[in-house]
Amino acid sequence: MLAHAFLAVVRTDEHAHRPTSDELIPLTCNEIQRLFIIVAVQPEHGPAHRLSWSDWRRRHQTRSRASRYRRQAASRP
Repeated sequence: MLAHAFLAVVRTDEHAHRPTSDELIPLTCNEIQRLFIIVAVQPEHGPAHRLSWSDWRRRHQTRSRASRYRRQAASRP
């Protein structure tokens, strides 16, 4: 429960201080948790690599969401 509260606070702080562009979805609690584990607990690659990968993933999710909405709109009568 404490971990979820920590993630919620970090997410809220991130949204307040760093608004995202239209190319990225906002950071979610799950993404923050994944980044925290990878950077702090299992540092296989450097933090810059992980943050870049997170940006790419969120950008891809934004494109996927937009594509899905376009397909849904095109299939409606």
